[in-house]
Amino acid sequence: MFSSRSIRKVIPVVLFALLLGTQSRFSPYAATKEPANPPVIRITPPAPKIAGSDRLAELAGRRARVSQAMGAKGVLVLFSGEPRVYANDVDYPFRSENNFYYLTNLKQTGSTLVLLPGNWPVLFLPRRSPTAETWTGHMYSPEEAAELSGVREIWDATEFTPFIDAVKSHKSYRPKGERILLSAAHTTAGWADLWAAAEKNEAELYLLATAGSESKEYRREQRFAEEWGKAPNGFNVRRVGPVFSEMRLSKSPLELQLLQHAIDISIEAHERAWANAAKTKWEYEVDAEVAYTFKLRNADNWGYPDIVGCGPNATTLHYEESQGPVKSGQLLLMDVGAEYEHYSADVTRTFPVNGKFSPAQAEIYQIVYDAQEAVARAARPGASLADVNQAGTEVIKDGLLKLGLITDRNSMQYRVWFMHGTSHWLGMNVHDVGGSSKFVPGAVFTNEPGIYVRPDALDNLPNTPENEKFIAAIRPAFEKYKSIGVRIEDDMVITSDGVRWLTEALPRKISDIEAFIARARR
Repeated sequence: MFSSRSIRKVIPVVLFALLLGTQSRFSPYAATKEPANPPVIRITPPAPKIAGSDRLAELAGRRARVSQAMGAKGVLVLFSGEPRVYANDVDYPFRSENNFYYLTNLKQTGSTLVLLPGNWPVLFLPRRSPTAETWTGHMYSPEEAAELSGVREIWDATEFTPFIDAVKSHKSYRPKGERILLSAAHTTAGWADLWAAAEKNEAELYLLATAGSESKEYRREQRFAEEWGKAPNGFNVRRVGPVFSEMRLSKSPLELQLLQHAIDISIEAHERAWANAAKTKWEYEVDAEVAYTFKLRNADNWGYPDIVGCGPNATTLHYEESQGPVKSGQLLLMDVGAEYEHYSADVTRTFPVNGKFSPAQAEIYQIVYDAQEAVARAARPGASLADVNQAGTEVIKDGLLKLGLITDRNSMQYRVWFMHGTSHWLGMNVHDVGGSSKFVPGAVFTNEPGIYVRPDALDNLPNTPENEKFIAAIRPAFEKYKSIGVRIEDDMVITSDGVRWLTEALPRKISDIEAFIARARR
């Protein structure tokens, strides 16, 4: 997936339809004896086993960093996320909001985390209901939620509204009796500084969205902020997004383990598709190999809708239909990434259906490959996404000029064939937080240049004398390369002195791809 993506077709139900086999995350599927002749396709290694103490320590450290960033007069409210309607009374599978999960490790709709001054977290948790569990499955007990999150002050979810009303009135609040589901016996004495700040209109309420802001994801937060601001209460609403953006930019070793597993699942999906593509007639048959692998390896979902486009469909950047024919002699572009424990891979390969690149296909592919190499060389601490994009773009320009697809490398002509950036941040979102930050060790980004010779590209250029001259000059090259689309995308992590390829196990060179397909199809 490339930058500025808008995910439109979120249909997880389809992803898992017609799939076979599922394995428990607690019974690793790979615990089998290696065969004497190991398969060509790389089998996904077992899921990482992370000690509960290590996970809890990391969660506590994250909450402490957020608390420190807010200071003694700040309160954070994080909602777990809202169910999304698929149609009528059918919902999409629930997915916790990223930042809520980042601080709690919880996947429970209807929950809310409040972080009070002094790094005191309070979890508002829906009380278990036998009736609800009969219909929709297990809900967390307070003890389970505490074990997963490390938060030990847990109140009934119905207490959130009276708690908020008390905060607005500058009063300490603690539920009574059975409304406290679990307690670490924290004191509210430390709230005095918060009330003092509120009396001076200097207290701060941190949310993921503010009133009047435009957000497709955080509409509940917007409504909450609007309601909060209807009457003076001494709290100024602040966006907490920048705090999480800075924190989540550099991935911890624990996070990298989870992300690597999502990538490993994606690599196996790619290789299974390569091995079987020649036997298929339609793109959806190739996509079925991806869906099967994701389910087989217990991925949570995909990180974004699969892109599987053959021939001219490979020149459409967000091609998601997978309804076109698969034809020998054409290239097939696959942009697919699994999600595991909230971390998404993002991997693209373009390969020949018949297993051999034609000379014209190889010429386009090699330019994109060389641009990837340039991006990797430019990536180091202190550099930026703009820097690596520039490095890759210069190679694309030189290659297009050599092929005759542009006449002036110093103009914007190259944008006819390469219309996106080379990189974006990767993590809990396929386009993760980070903004314009500089590279730091642990930051993960994508390396994905491409060239797309769309069959109608010249028809859609504005009718100007300059364009008429350009079209006439490049027409022979256009006819030679028409309908070829190539994107190569790898996931990379910044190290102390450069980068490491997280997707290095998936063949990338022309010769390696051809050799893999030949072996896999024997």
